[in-house]
Amino acid sequence: MKATGIVRRIDDLGRVVIPKEIRRVMRIREGDPLEIYTENDGGVVFKKYSPVGELSRVSEEYAEAINRTSGIPIAICDRDNVIAVSGVPRKEFLSKPISNGLSGVLTSRKTYTAEKGSVITVTESGGEVSYLSPIVSDGSVIGAVMSLKQSGKQSGKQSDGSEKKLVDAGAYFMSTQSEI
Repeated sequence: MKATGIVRRIDDLGRVVIPKEIRRVMRIREGDPLEIYTENDGGVVFKKYSPVGELSRVSEEYAEAINRTSGIPIAICDRDNVIAVSGVPRKEFLSKPISNGLSGVLTSRKTYTAEKGSVITVTESGGEVSYLSPIVSDGSVIGAVMSLKQSGKQSGKQSDGSEKKLVDAGAYFMSTQSEI
């Protein structure tokens, strides 16, 4: 555990304020769920809760199934990190923080289709999003399923729309799984 040097008191209602600096660095936003753990040495740990992260195995299997059957590279993220990928090097994406641009797209709550001149990367180090569908649970965006641009191919422009349908189906499926 990393010491911050910040001390806060618990108020008469049992509340404690998490400093703005820590919330910013950890991407903790108003309304975000936190899990609370106790440690054997008496410590209390607050950890961001990710409903999509709870479905990491299902996410990995879905991404793998889509990639193997269609050849489309797939990534699935929660509001903070990439939690599943297939068709791209796992080391470059898995468990990496999502880019600010991708975070902004999630905040908009809308699907995203890459257009000429617009680039949204999965992480700050790369991986261009071709099409994205948000995962919505209980009215909140909790993550996204996205297809990634393939080098040398024009993604998102398939004549039959199968890429978008597969990604939309994945987002819907993940949202139903998170509500169980």
